[in-house]
Amino acid sequence: MAKIILTGDRPTGKLHIGHYVGSLRNRVLLQNSGEYDEIYIMIADAQALTDNFDNPDKVRENILEVALDYLACGIDPSKTTIFIQSEISQLTELTFYYMNLVSVSRLQRNPTVKAEIKMRGFDASIPVGFQCYPISQAADITAFKATTVPAGEDQMPMIEQTQEIVHKFNSIYGETLVEPKILLPQNDACLRLPGTDGKAKMSKSLGNCIYLSDDEETIKKKVMSMYTDPDHIKVSDPGKIEGNCVFTYLDAFCKPEHFEKYLPEYENLDALKAHYQRGGLGDVKVKRFLNSVMQEELGPIRERRLEWQAKLPEVVKILEEGTKKAYATAEKTLNEVKSSMKINYFKDNSLI
Repeated sequence: MAKIILTGDRPTGKLHIGHYVGSLRNRVLLQNSGEYDEIYIMIADAQALTDNFDNPDKVRENILEVALDYLACGIDPSKTTIFIQSEISQLTELTFYYMNLVSVSRLQRNPTVKAEIKMRGFDASIPVGFQCYPISQAADITAFKATTVPAGEDQMPMIEQTQEIVHKFNSIYGETLVEPKILLPQNDACLRLPGTDGKAKMSKSLGNCIYLSDDEETIKKKVMSMYTDPDHIKVSDPGKIEGNCVFTYLDAFCKPEHFEKYLPEYENLDALKAHYQRGGLGDVKVKRFLNSVMQEELGPIRERRLEWQAKLPEVVKILEEGTKKAYATAEKTLNEVKSSMKINYFKDNSLI
């Protein structure tokens, strides 16, 4: 069986470092590993419209922003197919067929959907499209016969729901769909990077993000205002690293060589943490170190983004060609699904 990756992002804004450490950085490694036969990355505009239906301009304007972030991070269109979800009509048709395989109560139990509904304040006014987006996501994944979905921990319930749909479809109609598996970041700090305000999740709507496109001064300002230990008032006070997002970010971004370069008085991150915990180390010093680490990581990404921004027609061409390829792949899968469901009436003479 071919090894295939499908992943993607909603174009509701520029991508931030939560996307980067949770999935983007790993996508580049996987792309360059040579272990996968095909890789698809989807700009999920149709999914974004489920809770931005009254603001289509927001979604449209961010298509290129997301594409620029992909290319800036190192996604190579010669190795990875980047496409726009709404241009693949087969995904909508597959979603419709899969709806018969999932109960309303099962959708309501999905922890990821429940958390998103609460965050958006939908209460009882939940758009049907938003409630059903786990089914839409299953269509996205199975249309490309993805075996692997690189994603953050919060997406585990979504992949589980896709697996359930695959099992049910195959048990009724025969072995047709491929069951995917989630690929989580190996670094625990990358599973769900907190916002700069210490909130559990980095979110555009909460305004607690560091964007991949942020300039040097903006990154520094956000790092220096970052949430730490509220009880660590004086430098001499012992500090907590649990729930202290400065140290969570260091866990996600810091490398051994950063100490020799920016903070040579410490051997490694464990030594820095130990000093902070026993007292005598101020937040400002730790934040300055984090800023240096993040500037080194994000600076090249920002520069590549500016280079791609200067040639937008080429970016559009990449999206157009990727979408054409994705369309052909999804069309083949849809034909197989319809054949298994015995609704391919005019493909042969079996109706007579």
